[in-house]
This record gives sequence, C-alpha cells and structure tokens, in this order.
Amino acid sequence: MRSLLVSGFLLGATALPALAAPADYPTAALADYVLGCMAAKGQTPDVLQRCACSIDRIAARLPYEDYVKAETVLRMRRETTGRDQVVMFRSSPWAQEMVDKLRRAQIEADLECF
Repeated sequence: MRSLLVSGFLLGATALPALAAPADYPTAALADYVLGCMAAKGQTPDVLQRCACSIDRIAARLPYEDYVKAETVLRMRRETTGRDQVVMFRSSPWAQEMVDKLRRAQIEADLECF
C-alpha cells in the first residue's frame, strides 16, 4: 500500500488539475480521507489522484471545523449502544444539517473529480 501511494505521488498524474489544500485542513485529515476513499474506490494511481482532488474540493467548500463536526456526527451515528447521546446525533435537525453540508460537498467533489 505504501509503495502504491509513493509511486502514485511520483508519477504526478496530470489528468486532474492540482489544487492547494486549504491550510486549515491538517495533513493527517487529508491523508485519512484519501486512504478511505481509495479503500472504497480502488488502489490505483488514478484513484489516488481523484481522491486527493476530492478532498481538496471538499476543503475548498467546507471549513475544517465543519468537516470535523459532520464526521463526528457520522461516527456517533454508527455507534450501536443505546445511550441518549447517540440518539441525539441520529435524530437532531442540527446534526442532520451538518451531515447534509458535508454530503453536498462530497457529491460536488465527486462530480468534479471522478
């Protein structure tokens, strides 16, 4: 996996224009997104470039703080315990609004990058 990532970066595919990621997204968050995207869509140099494009586009549309909040809501929704806090994340309009903003940004990024 590591050699695939390195070779993908070294190839420098030019099919997609590169965007500079906003400074407020930490490198670890960008890498985490790209690795998850590649796990879902394939582990090729082309998919690496497209997944990197996707998170760059998301970062251009959604402040990092909002991204973290939406990801937190999604993680809490995956919890299987019946705690009141988990129910709050599943049924609250404010939580759904956060997730909707992230989903819209992801859809737009996918349309542009894939």
